[in-house]
Amino acid sequence: MREAPKSKNELIIEQLMHELDPSSPRYRVLAVARQFKSSWVELGEQLIKVKNQGEFQDWGYESFDDYCLREIRIRKETARKLTLAYRYLEQEEPALLGAERRLQPLPDYRSIDLLRQACEEQQFSDEEYARLRATVIEQERSLPTVQKQFREVARVRNQTQLDPLKQIRSTLTTARRLENHLSALPEFPSEHLENLLEMVKRLEDRESELVNQQDSSHQTN
Repeated sequence: MREAPKSKNELIIEQLMHELDPSSPRYRVLAVARQFKSSWVELGEQLIKVKNQGEFQDWGYESFDDYCLREIRIRKETARKLTLAYRYLEQEEPALLGAERRLQPLPDYRSIDLLRQACEEQQFSDEEYARLRATVIEQERSLPTVQKQFREVARVRNQTQLDPLKQIRSTLTTARRLENHLSALPEFPSEHLENLLEMVKRLEDRESELVNQQDSSHQTN
């Protein structure tokens, strides 16, 4: 069976690899970039190291984005999603990065990034997040299915953002999730955790005030 013809980007990457020491960090990043569609986790991990250590400057590039575009042959937005998706797995789903789990295909990095957005940016409720997580990780549904579910929940949430009570409850969900994460870190300063607990208490008080206001309004009507 004949192999599929190599793309222009694959040929450029292979040419660079021929000019490098196979034991060098630069070579290793190119090696995983060549097969990144099947091993995006490894590429995300390597790109984070390159960015954090500033190695791209030693290799003659002015910026990390320039390095990704010209050498790894991926766009700025793709590099961003890869690195953010890997960080998210590292922090929220470390079991998926274990040696045994890596033998199985992981969800598309774009699906993982949507899961990250639901948790960190869109402030999905615990229930909404759990449903999306099940779609991405447990059911391993396709990217279009994940995108559709994400957009539907985000659209409803955006329509209700003007409701003060829903805003408070959404913020409370995020604050409590952060509290749970920080409480599990033994080295996290206790005074900072106390400040967070105080903020949660104030949000809960505000939630009670808004609920009472709504009840009073309904009784008057």
